[in-house]
Amino acid sequence: MAGLYRRAMDYLYLLCVIVGVTALVLISAVIPWAVFTRYVLNSAASWPEPLAVLLTILLTFVGAAAGYRLNLHMNVSYFVDQLPAPWRRLFDLLVQLLMAMIAIFMVVWGESLVEVTWHNSIADFPFLSVGVTYLPIPVGGVCLLLFIIERIFLGPPPDPIAHQSHSVSID
Repeated sequence: MAGLYRRAMDYLYLLCVIVGVTALVLISAVIPWAVFTRYVLNSAASWPEPLAVLLTILLTFVGAAAGYRLNLHMNVSYFVDQLPAPWRRLFDLLVQLLMAMIAIFMVVWGESLVEVTWHNSIADFPFLSVGVTYLPIPVGGVCLLLFIIERIFLGPPPDPIAHQSHSVSID
């Protein structure tokens, strides 16, 4: 069962990374288009900026969950690293539980925000619900919570990029 959960989290992580990278690539394409239309064509398009904001929201919440899974986020652990191993494990569990509270907050209040704004539309994209734009908050919270559960019960996931030291021998 643990192996199945770990594999499912691997696939969820991959999906989060694909979504985040796609959002980043689209942001990188949309912003230059906005600059081009404004300064070269002298007729600024109205949609690139709000689209870039929407993609940034997606990148932030879904991409952050992926980054958290592999412990790529910024943290300051100098003092905790100085503690004996049992205390380090206790503090790590405390951090995971606090992060779980944040993830649950994101799911509960993010879902509430989506529900309240579902029937509103965005001026630049009248076909798009405001609720859809807030959907990355609870979705990112669910992904984060699943990654935290994995970390608590199965330990940290294996590093996909093995850090090996290669020595060069000179003969």
